Amino acid sequence: MEMAIGFHSLHKPSICRNPNPTNPKNKNGSSSSLHLQEQFLGRSISSSLPAKIHWNFGAGSTNTNRLSIKCSVSTETAAGKKSQLVTRRDVRNIAIVAHVDHGKTTLVDAMLKQSKVFRTNQVVKERIMDSNDLERERGITILSKNTSIFYKDTKINIIDTPGHSDFGGEVERVLNMVEGVLLVVDSVEGPMPQTRFVLKKALEFGHAVVVVVNKIDRPSARPDYVINSTFELFIELNATDEQCDFQAIYASAINGKAGLSPENLADDLGPLFEAIVRCIPEPSIDKDGALQMLVTNIEYDEHKGRIAIGRLHAGVLQKGMEVKVCTSDETCRFARISELFVFENFSRTAVDTVSAGDICAVCGIGDIMIGETIADKSAGKPLPAIKVEEPTVKMAFSINTSPFVGREGKYVTSRNLRDRLYHELERNLAMRVEDGETADTFIVSGRGTLHLTILIENMRREGYEFMVGPPKVINKKVDDKLFEPFEIATVEVPEDYMGPVVELLGKRRGIMFDMQGAGSEGTSLIKYKIPTRGLLGLRNAILTASRGTAVLTTVFDSYEPWAGEITTRDQGSLVAFEDGTTTSYALSSAQERGQMFVGPGVEVYKGKIVGIHQRPGDLSLNVCKKKAATNVRSNKEVSVILDTPLNYSLDDCIEYIQEDELVEKTTICCWHRCSKSVMLFLHEIQE
Repeated sequence: MEMAIGFHSLHKPSICRNPNPTNPKNKNGSSSSLHLQEQFLGRSISSSLPAKIHWNFGAGSTNTNRLSIKCSVSTETAAGKKSQLVTRRDVRNIAIVAHVDHGKTTLVDAMLKQSKVFRTNQVVKERIMDSNDLERERGITILSKNTSIFYKDTKINIIDTPGHSDFGGEVERVLNMVEGVLLVVDSVEGPMPQTRFVLKKALEFGHAVVVVVNKIDRPSARPDYVINSTFELFIELNATDEQCDFQAIYASAINGKAGLSPENLADDLGPLFEAIVRCIPEPSIDKDGALQMLVTNIEYDEHKGRIAIGRLHAGVLQKGMEVKVCTSDETCRFARISELFVFENFSRTAVDTVSAGDICAVCGIGDIMIGETIADKSAGKPLPAIKVEEPTVKMAFSINTSPFVGREGKYVTSRNLRDRLYHELERNLAMRVEDGETADTFIVSGRGTLHLTILIENMRREGYEFMVGPPKVINKKVDDKLFEPFEIATVEVPEDYMGPVVELLGKRRGIMFDMQGAGSEGTSLIKYKIPTRGLLGLRNAILTASRGTAVLTTVFDSYEPWAGEITTRDQGSLVAFEDGTTTSYALSSAQERGQMFVGPGVEVYKGKIVGIHQRPGDLSLNVCKKKAATNVRSNKEVSVILDTPLNYSLDDCIEYIQEDELVEKTTICCWHRCSKSVMLFLHEIQE
């Protein structure tokens, strides 16, 4: 084995009251992976590396001391299992997967820049792939995106994927398009909950994995621990011997450097490109077979209409070609390809022909859906449909019925709301929409609260005005027993605040199963198995208990028996007593009852929640009361000092509300340039 082998074996809304309230053996059953585990666990990986080195002085290399990478996973052997297929040696299809904030998008930025996608003097933003406004504002990746680069004579198709567990459906469907993945792991944190999820999906598809230990330049980096932990994760997920024999690359994505060892990084990402070319299998294709292309993503263009994106599995696709569009139940219809694109560098390039093995975009099929197959007109057959895990959280969406209805929104009717929600299903496979108990209510299910709040925010920006209820978990009944979703919660917290955080998690029925040092001095990493119900509103509580220093991450684990009653909020709400505009005089006395959501000069109505009561139960109070004007002059003018009102974001409001409360989404112009903001109205509707 070469040295190149690592080792063997990341506004303000409005709340209202609702009147209706594993086995260690691998897949083949062999115990060779166990032998690898015994051999390497607890040992420094670098100490088990042989000393054999190949030097490569190729013309394309910018570093004359660069090591030649030779992967133990034989791509010829993998292709030989399907003798009737051929391989395209000029193409590699990869997906970059990782836990949130481990550096996926930053790594793609560096790969694009070093492959000369942009001019030398061109000004390029950070996180180029995060093109969505909401992605750039929140600093996270929400939608998977395609791009490609050329390294020497090889075209590398790259898919940047989300890192948050709530958007796991995006990861699951794009894995159909690739033969391998780059698993990016932080050099300090190591494998995290979402790392486990995305790796599990990649291994189930049988993909080759290249592990990239990113942020290796951090002072507290611990690469040996990260590699050992990643290898243990491979074993735990029943990876095959070939998959366990993964390539390890150490990188600093922000500096655009990579290497085969943490101490010896090249001046560029050359070692990473070499690892992709050598360790990711070439696509196996049926070049002369009947046309087959599975649609895994949908985009929309004002001029071209719906654009279907997917990988061509067999045959040749041509512009103007008549095709058959098939679903999983073999219900087919005919269509014609009007335009054809491939991904080159950072844009789509129009072509006339696409050969099997490449990723392309197809125009001309106005009703195309994700999961359908574009097949040969005469002999085409559908490919297996895309399957994603079921949602775990649901919320009720309904039309706005508050006194502020119709003031800001453009689309306010139930028909508008229904059309928009069902339109979301066309590209969001992990989401479900059902009709509610009334004609103007719809039940929307997703992977988590963030999954749903992103949809809410997008709809708000599009001009929709509506109300949403509190999130609820989706339970199941098995043999007349009630089961609920459980998640793995990982909390990185300083030791000084360990006690309050552990107490919070214990109250929410969490069970600790692991605790260890996190690499940073004085910081611990604790892992809990906790019901999804217990996570609602937990993030803010943990931030308060830890003075904003704790980091909470979660990922779905399994359905288990009902854990019992959980109390998520001990305090009631302060509710407006009458319609009007808030005054400083009224708020000065009202703030003694709790924390306020509103300041002076804010229009409110009867039933609107204006603050958090300091005790259990709700309290109605008058926040519009004015000081009586009399002809008796006071001896001294009394100055009013008001506390700063709480400014809850949409996510905070969704976690705050309970069964009899709603969040009203409206759009207001609150700055001189008509910048869009969200106003959160908490209101109570009297029965």
